[in-house]
Amino acid sequence: MTHLAVSTLNRSLRSTVRLCNVSQLYTSHIIAGGKGSARWSSRFSQAARALPVSSKYRTGVLMATGVFGIVAAGVCHLQQAEMATRVKKVEEDEEGDVVERCRNFMAPPVTSVSVLEQRKHEMSSRMEMLIMETQAEFCRALQEVDGGKFKVDRWSREEGGGGISCVLQDSKVFEKAGVNVSVVFGHLSEEAAKQMRSRGKSLKAKDGKLPFVAMGVSSVIHPKNPHIPTVHFNYRYFEVEEADGNKQWWFGGGTDLTPVYINKEDAVIFHSVLRDACDKHSPKYYPDFKKWCDRYFFIRHRNETRGIGGIFFDDLDSPNQEEAFSFVKSCAKTVVPCYLPIVRKHLNDKFTQQEKDWQQIRRGRYVEFNLVYDRG
Repeated sequence: MTHLAVSTLNRSLRSTVRLCNVSQLYTSHIIAGGKGSARWSSRFSQAARALPVSSKYRTGVLMATGVFGIVAAGVCHLQQAEMATRVKKVEEDEEGDVVERCRNFMAPPVTSVSVLEQRKHEMSSRMEMLIMETQAEFCRALQEVDGGKFKVDRWSREEGGGGISCVLQDSKVFEKAGVNVSVVFGHLSEEAAKQMRSRGKSLKAKDGKLPFVAMGVSSVIHPKNPHIPTVHFNYRYFEVEEADGNKQWWFGGGTDLTPVYINKEDAVIFHSVLRDACDKHSPKYYPDFKKWCDRYFFIRHRNETRGIGGIFFDDLDSPNQEEAFSFVKSCAKTVVPCYLPIVRKHLNDKFTQQEKDWQQIRRGRYVEFNLVYDRG
């Protein structure tokens, strides 16, 4: 286990002791917290009882069918002795030399290094550097635990911009792992502008045109072992220039976990890391964005959740650009420590064909959500 994983795990376990007794975890709370969520889905409860669960997991694992809530609600109800103070303005010097940082990326950035250097104080450049670093850090952490190598592909967009896709497939630990960056620009279509106005954005076009830049990093990881959960994260930035030259901007994103078999200790580690990152910026962020995540990843036609939640937010444009970026940066830095200790913990777990079949059923629910409800 790497030094990073060990230190993260130790910190998370200390948080666990501080927050709660694992044996008293929140089986009465629903992951999504939606209406009617306190009821069992008889179809899934029957399927759950029909599947064998090893003695190792018999008391610590619950089926991830949206009827059990984990960790986050209980964590929110416990008081902390002290709250971390609001993070002050990020010192740009701490972000380091652009050229040197680019050498550690999975590929050269979408925007040329010279342009990023010239515009290194602009938020679009700083965000592109962050998402490239997030991609590289997460890919290298997965490669270390898996032993395989990501295939890196670049793509371009005719209207402006492009992206970098990193894919690891049919490897030792992961059936498929994708970590992708996109940086695109151009002019908003009328349909896109209309959608944004419906979300409360007041956009004033010049000659019917609204120049924009949008960028983000996203990942979905599907492990082979059904006792290693799927993780998803996405962090993004959007900027629009109005007719008077002023720029409207906002951030969005989040990280969530989708286990096939819920493990209480895994959930504590995952949510504790996210909570700690949020608490550095505001005591309201974790409870508010945890609830938002629960609502968003709810499969309404099945009355169940996609997983055990995490955090989710959108249209974040306060208290100011610097502090919003600092918060997003803290969130992006959690993607390795909130997930890799869980992967390592279950690397050698045994599983049956029936458990593997259940994993495929749960993946079907994941697809259903993406096709029916996901705004992306």
